[in-house]
Order: sequence, then C-alpha cells, then structure tokens
Amino acid sequence: MVSNENHIGKITTSEKYLRELIMHAVTGCFGVADICSSNVILPDFIPFKHRDKKSGVHIHADSDGGLIIDLHIKVTYGTNISAAVKSITHKVCFTIEEAAGMTVSCVNVYIDGMIY
Repeated sequence: MVSNENHIGKITTSEKYLRELIMHAVTGCFGVADICSSNVILPDFIPFKHRDKKSGVHIHADSDGGLIIDLHIKVTYGTNISAAVKSITHKVCFTIEEAAGMTVSCVNVYIDGMIY
C-alpha cells in the first residue's frame, strides 16, 4: 500500500493498482514492445500468459513522499531510444499524478532487450 497525505486527509492506494496503471501507460507508448521481468530472463518461446510482467515494474517511495518507479522494457528495432524514454517518463508521470494524485520523483527506464 502506498499512502499520500494532504490537506484533505490520507489516501491509500494499492500497489497493484499503481502497477497496472503504469503498465497500461507504458505499453501504450511508441516503440515499447514488451515489459520484461527484471530478475529472470525468459526465452521468447514461453507463452505470454506464463510470464510475470509485474516484476518489470518496481515502485519505491522516497524520503519526500514522492514515488520512484523502475521500469524494465523491450523496445522495437529502429526506435529512437532517447525519444522513447522521454515519452515513457512523461506519460508515466502524467498518468500517476492525474489518476492517483501522487507526485513522481523519478522514473528509471531500463532497456533490457530489442525485438526485431
């Protein structure tokens, strides 16, 4: 659970909701082919439904109350990686701030692979 306190009161948001929100925002960005697992590399022949996509999104809270988000993704071949990372960072920050009302301190994007 991630808590946010403001002048109205305390808001508690489940980590599952934030992960799903982030995954939806990231997969909608141009150039993103897949969200990967950060600790286990699975071969491409393992079916999509048997992969744990949630482990590719890590959410931490910093000392100021903002969120630090780590993303592990695969991009499509020929994608301008710099532009894709800027787009992902902007979209994730905007989505979290609009939907959950929380501030995002940092979005770290790790490119774990490329799909041809």
